[in-house]
Amino acid sequence: KDDISALGLMKVDILALGMLTCIRKALDLVAQHGGPRYDLATLPREDPAVYAMLQRADSVGVFQVESRAQMNMLPRIKPACFYDLVIEVAIVRPGPIQGDMVHPYLRRRQGKEKVHFPSPSPAHGPPDELKRVLGKTLGVPLFQEQAMRIAIEAAKFTPDEANKLRRAMATFRRVGTIGLFQQKMIDGMVQRGYEADFAARCFKQIEGFGEYGFPESHAASFALLVYASAWLKCHHPAAFAAGLLNSQPMGFYAPAQIVRDATDHEVEARAPDVNMSRWDATLEERQDETLALRLGFRQIDGFREEWSDRIVSFRNGFYPSAEMLQRRAELPRRALVLIAEADAMRSMGLDRREASWEVRRLPDAEALPLFEAANARELADEPLITLPPMPMGEHVVADYQTLRLSLKGHPMMFLRDLYRSEGVLPCIEVKSLAHGKRVRVAGVVLIRQKPGSAKGVVFMTIEDETGIANLVVWPSLMERFRKVVMGARLVRVDAIVQRSPEGIVHLVIAQITDRTSDLARLSSETMPTALARADEVRRPIPEGRAHHPRNARVLPKSRDFH
Repeated sequence: KDDISALGLMKVDILALGMLTCIRKALDLVAQHGGPRYDLATLPREDPAVYAMLQRADSVGVFQVESRAQMNMLPRIKPACFYDLVIEVAIVRPGPIQGDMVHPYLRRRQGKEKVHFPSPSPAHGPPDELKRVLGKTLGVPLFQEQAMRIAIEAAKFTPDEANKLRRAMATFRRVGTIGLFQQKMIDGMVQRGYEADFAARCFKQIEGFGEYGFPESHAASFALLVYASAWLKCHHPAAFAAGLLNSQPMGFYAPAQIVRDATDHEVEARAPDVNMSRWDATLEERQDETLALRLGFRQIDGFREEWSDRIVSFRNGFYPSAEMLQRRAELPRRALVLIAEADAMRSMGLDRREASWEVRRLPDAEALPLFEAANARELADEPLITLPPMPMGEHVVADYQTLRLSLKGHPMMFLRDLYRSEGVLPCIEVKSLAHGKRVRVAGVVLIRQKPGSAKGVVFMTIEDETGIANLVVWPSLMERFRKVVMGARLVRVDAIVQRSPEGIVHLVIAQITDRTSDLARLSSETMPTALARADEVRRPIPEGRAHHPRNARVLPKSRDFH
């Protein structure tokens, strides 16, 4: 970038490629299923339903405003127009936070504080000197160029000095030259009659922009994608969920939470299936003329797109059996085993256990003809074994191991009786508790965040079968429970409810316990025993066993941001 600048060429950053991809794919699905052909320029503007959704912080998957901090900010700002989204994008950044600009802006927006524009003494300039700079942000600098304009207007930096400040701001962590401008800016503002505290906060904000801050134009560009993704989520939740799944990895949330959020918005989610799925997630018509979300083969851990292409190309309408699937698509045994373990042969009348056994009986399509014939004769002579039904808890574990999500249930469903006996409340009940109430909850860890601007505070989000709970871990507690906070997949916490005037609820942790070992309760001994019996009557297969070892992954890792 420095070379481009020296040559006098324009530098362009192409950002948000993941969300741009998601929006394109989602809009394609909308058009393919009878909707208008929209693009970013033709989406309906200023839709009240979209803003009402965002004001509720219903923003899982929505670009830039799906983080914990942004979800907490949405009910405070209550965006009602496009420029409010520009503010929303920019305000939860180190620049405004470190400059202590966030709370003054919120107080003024909520009518708790009078809008005031700092001004120089009468001898040094007009009282509305900064109104032109700060008018749209209620007298509080939130954008990068506002900080630069303050340096020019209030501290009387020359354009060349302001440009050097901009360069220092962009590189201060690497070069460390921004401090050279601190005294000049503060002194220049104070000498012209500005309060020293305001001048110091403005410079602190500039330092924060060196960490990460937005120019107004950048925030406006991102706000367009906020609106577009929110519009899709509001009006076409099935297409939006499919777009997100087909653009992974991206965003704060794993596929399990994307699918769960879609089902919370009345979208029917359907599992991968050899006779219905393609590589990407797709949409299917329902009798009530709504659309269902069909998960794609890409959701099966370890599956290859080339195998998916063969399945789709040779489907000819329907595969009636695992044998026909293998014969037409010429899939290797590894592909068949992955499909069976993912419980993706239901349309053939085979559940996970039956399918896993069935594909083990088939010869490998990649074997040499001589061995293939020998395998076929040996398999034909094998006695049939009646396998016991797989318990639902074991199905859920297997779903998470193969798909990283389950449409059959949540792991916490099967532990609810245990936790209820320990006084653990479902997460959904926490939302109605009063401020200061002590509570005990438990759930799967979805997200861990330790923002640089949070002074050592760690934020966690956990999930049970009823919803999520947001946890706060103070630094003192972090020192005691670091291993649990950073490593556990399933936790039980004792906490105190912290409720804001806007109804935002956090749980401040007092005690946290690693309960990951409880996930082992979801698996029974039935399936390994049955497969052991099967192995007694046939040679062992080195790859693609139909059950997972005890130490296999039960749940996907949390999304951690440090």
